[in-house]
Amino acid sequence: MNITIVGTGYVGLVTGACLSEMGNNVLCIDTNEEKVAGLHAGKLPIYEHGLDSIVQDNAADGRLSFSTNMDEGVDHGEVMFIAVGTPPDEDGSADLRYVLEVANSIGERIDRYCTIVTKSTVPVGTAKKVESAISSALKRREEDVEFSVVSNPEFLKEGAAVEDFMKPDRIVIGADDDRALNVMKHLYAPFNRNHERIIVMDIPSAELTKYTANAMLATKISFMNEMSNLAEKLGADIESVRIGIGADPRIGYSFIYPGCGYGGSCFPKDVQALYRTAKEVGYDAEILEAVESVNKRQKQKPVEKVIEHFGSDLKDRSFALWGLAFKPNTDDMRDAPSRVVIDSLLEMGATVKAFDPVATTEAERIYAGREGLTLFADNPYDALVDVDAVIVVTEWKVFRTPDLPRFKEAMRGNVVIDGRNIFSPEVIREAGLVYYGIGRR
Repeated sequence: MNITIVGTGYVGLVTGACLSEMGNNVLCIDTNEEKVAGLHAGKLPIYEHGLDSIVQDNAADGRLSFSTNMDEGVDHGEVMFIAVGTPPDEDGSADLRYVLEVANSIGERIDRYCTIVTKSTVPVGTAKKVESAISSALKRREEDVEFSVVSNPEFLKEGAAVEDFMKPDRIVIGADDDRALNVMKHLYAPFNRNHERIIVMDIPSAELTKYTANAMLATKISFMNEMSNLAEKLGADIESVRIGIGADPRIGYSFIYPGCGYGGSCFPKDVQALYRTAKEVGYDAEILEAVESVNKRQKQKPVEKVIEHFGSDLKDRSFALWGLAFKPNTDDMRDAPSRVVIDSLLEMGATVKAFDPVATTEAERIYAGREGLTLFADNPYDALVDVDAVIVVTEWKVFRTPDLPRFKEAMRGNVVIDGRNIFSPEVIREAGLVYYGIGRR
């Protein structure tokens, strides 16, 4: 099939690359000329495990191409995915301007039936707005062209997005007509060879499914973080509690790891947007408000541990940060806990040395010219030299079994603040280091 993807960000690029891997002819459109030029040269705007080889191989084979020309994009696609950003507005609601701009551009150009797919995470009712924008553009042209709008939300985990797309646990399709539904079933047929993964529903339900999924996962994280704080007050060990409740199959072990909060491009934005959606229809979603509030507070936990040990005057103090990305296997620092920790430490007069296996370039962009911050990308132990404490904020595998003698040799102090509970408190303490975890004894 001939597929057009509008937007070459995280969702759009993964979607386009993986669909081309299945033999489709995919054209990705983006208004950013520099990004498109980079993609032509094989330079990806994001880090995602396994994505670079798929993009490069399919581009070389002619199944995946990139352009800034919307005329070309509309002319190419029998299915057109809208995968542009929906950043939070000032009130936390999803900003749909880019989605509706694309819809209007499509309406100004289509001349035959096509299926328009909203792939971006959007509030309930967006498909209707997309349909209205396209219809209005056609009316201005005095053209009568048939088209369909479908909701097909993505469920991709950053760091495992390629695997999630190629081996999905479900493919949600919200469609109101059989013609569009058949198009989507044909498109996704290669992903259903093992067993049926397509779940068909009405469009509003499909739009709400995406938000509900992310809000549920965020709720589990914030609830467990709330329990970790309570465990500290009660003298309990949250790791024992986690194992105890996870053994219940009704709860399970996924997303019940306490730490220093969630970040990224999805959970914070989607929880806020869903809360605003509820407000707009006169419903006070108190749980969503609490989830967001707990998460904001939890990002300060490593800083609270610093103040507990060193006090609030951190002049002449130096700290190592292990991890910058909001989670492992990505360079995404949007709403990352590391940013809260870095900003707080610098404001209190400290100097910070940070290491991340892949997010250093992104950190250099964010903190360009910021005094007091030194970034390392080659060796985590380089960041430990002459620091008073090391703070773990991202659970990269390379951090899980540290060389503790090198800790003691490199560091000026002896404090380990484990913001992801990846270390054994006993092992760290037996090495002569002071351990602070999240809800640990």
